[in-house]
Amino acid sequence: MEMGMEVRLVNRFWNWVRNLDGGRTLYLYGTIAEESWFDDEITPEAFRSELMAGTGDVTVWINSPGGDCVAASQIYSMLMDYRGAVTVKIDGIAASAASVIAMAGTTVLMAPTALMMVHNPLTVAVGDSVEMLRAVAMLGEVKESIINAYEIKTGLSRARLSHLMDAETWLSAHKAVELGFADDLLFGGREDGLPELDSFAFSRRAVTNCLLDKLPGGNRDRKHCVEPLYDRLNLLKF
Repeated sequence: MEMGMEVRLVNRFWNWVRNLDGGRTLYLYGTIAEESWFDDEITPEAFRSELMAGTGDVTVWINSPGGDCVAASQIYSMLMDYRGAVTVKIDGIAASAASVIAMAGTTVLMAPTALMMVHNPLTVAVGDSVEMLRAVAMLGEVKESIINAYEIKTGLSRARLSHLMDAETWLSAHKAVELGFADDLLFGGREDGLPELDSFAFSRRAVTNCLLDKLPGGNRDRKHCVEPLYDRLNLLKF
């Protein structure tokens, strides 16, 4: 190897398995890209090459808390562009950026115990007020791009999707099907008719406001430390 030559390694977080029937299965378990795909041409090309190396239908298993929105956007686009059918199966959680990838499924199935979470994009910004405003504007555009994927899959209005993201909404499998984020349940067919009684959508903002209302006097103008409240809310997560 010549001195001074820069070597960039593929940052793998996915795994392909060829099935006995000739089909292929993609496993997306864990964080979507520990390192951002921004300014990374090597890793996305490796993923695309492996996706396009075969033909036929593809099954994608997802259990991920989310990760890099750039990587999620590119994987979503690649799966949407793939000529075969893409069946997404969520067996644990598809949160944040992972929920965006899930929207690329021709069919999206969730285990009865699985969860999906949608929320606003996050970033870290350093600088003066101009830089802060620039970061806010950037996050707004990122949010709009994410809503595009949710809108195509669910058919929900952009306003409703925006509210779900503002509230950091956790969806049970039944609720995800009810809202259109998923098509059916794994290990059993969906019942037609009224929505399932055990469907739920957990909103961090709604629960926080409810807890604040229960404080003595119910006066939100009073100063209270919110950290204990968030600690209680985190107990509801897996």
